[in-house]
Amino acid sequence: MSEMSFEQLLEESLVTIYNGEVVEGTVIGVKEDEIILNIGYKADGIITRSEYTNTPNVDLTTVAKVGDTMQAKVLKVNDGEGQVLLTYKRLAAEKGNKKLEEAFENKEVLKAKVAAVLDGGLSVIIDEARVFIPASLVSDSYEKDLSKYKDLEIEFVISEFNPKRRRIIGDRKQLLVAKKKELQKELFAKISVGDTVEGTVKNVTDFGAFIDLGGLDGLLHISEMSWGRVENPKKVFKVGDTVNVLIKDIQGDKVALSLKFVNTNPWLNAEEKFAVGTVVNGRVARMTDFGAFVELEPGVDALLHVSQISKDHVEKPSDVLKVGQEIEAKIVDFNHEERKISISVKALFAPEEETTTTEE
Repeated sequence: MSEMSFEQLLEESLVTIYNGEVVEGTVIGVKEDEIILNIGYKADGIITRSEYTNTPNVDLTTVAKVGDTMQAKVLKVNDGEGQVLLTYKRLAAEKGNKKLEEAFENKEVLKAKVAAVLDGGLSVIIDEARVFIPASLVSDSYEKDLSKYKDLEIEFVISEFNPKRRRIIGDRKQLLVAKKKELQKELFAKISVGDTVEGTVKNVTDFGAFIDLGGLDGLLHISEMSWGRVENPKKVFKVGDTVNVLIKDIQGDKVALSLKFVNTNPWLNAEEKFAVGTVVNGRVARMTDFGAFVELEPGVDALLHVSQISKDHVEKPSDVLKVGQEIEAKIVDFNHEERKISISVKALFAPEEETTTTEE
């Protein structure tokens, strides 16, 4: 029996590997875009950047160093250049899928950084296993632009797990909804009608503003924004503003808010300020066929009847007045109970002296 050569002995001592096999090796070299492993085979194993992670542009010298021990899966025993092509991310993804499956079954809350903002949702990676969160499940309200979530760490649960069809779906919305319900419960336990609370403007519409009270959005209707008249809420508030508001009404989970605080009601001392005979200045707020309503101060309007606009005959208020015009007039009637005030420009003029004719 002939003795074996050194090369034959060496080859006999080396392991045999197969595609798909999981191997363990020691890092003997690291570059920015590849890791070289000694896997006890006649050729070294190579892990390229694309087979290490799904995260783009990772510098592999920051994740591995010479002497580290790693596990990887064999993709090709011979990559065409005599080296073994390995994958780390696919092995990690298998482990990640197992973790996601357990999280799905146990309804576990996961946390991960958003890897990419895609058309229609977000992509996150758990141990190299991808999870897709559709736009409809990202938030508890519609969000047109999801770019703000890029690189943000978010919490979610797995609502669908089907790796064979590559459908692993994450859901952030249900966590937000559950958290909001808890916050609402806490909020309703401590607020009541008449309370003053602090909130943040969340959205502004043509009819009012939605104020976040801490887990619950209350509506500040345009009619409750001021004792005076507000033409456009968007000129008064912007998203992010902090406001102190009055709880006006609570119906189920709906809260109506107001900025009409009792101590700022302009009618509290109106009887003194606008006593009959007082000369006042005001601004024409709106007009009708029978007269003009003049704002004396925010929340206090007075009627200037067409017959009281001038000592001369006036056919229509719009013939001599326009909205926004400043005028001077005299208070001729005050009804506190009905909150009605009548004014007259005509009354500012002294009555003409009566002339009597004597017949001789």
